[in-house]
Amino acid sequence: MSLLRREQEAKLALIESIAHSQQALARILDSVASVSAHSEVSARNLAENIRLLSRYQEEMSRMATGIRLARIRYGEPGLPWLKHPDYAIRIVRDLQEEC
Repeated sequence: MSLLRREQEAKLALIESIAHSQQALARILDSVASVSAHSEVSARNLAENIRLLSRYQEEMSRMATGIRLARIRYGEPGLPWLKHPDYAIRIVRDLQEEC
């Protein structure tokens, strides 16, 4: 068996493992949802554990596939990069007139 094939099989096994883990996590969330509704501490601990598990799985997926997912950023949006919003429209009109 070639090294490339063994590497591909290992990556596939890792991805399958992550998929099974996600299914197990969904079952756990379903089971714990009723308990967490009554305990804020339990809900907070569960949310933190899920966040950590998701980050581990994301990193494993990135290592196996080479694809990095964009992180969600929270906060106030920045200023527009165009000083005059109609500037882009004028550029398009000028280009259309040239054609």
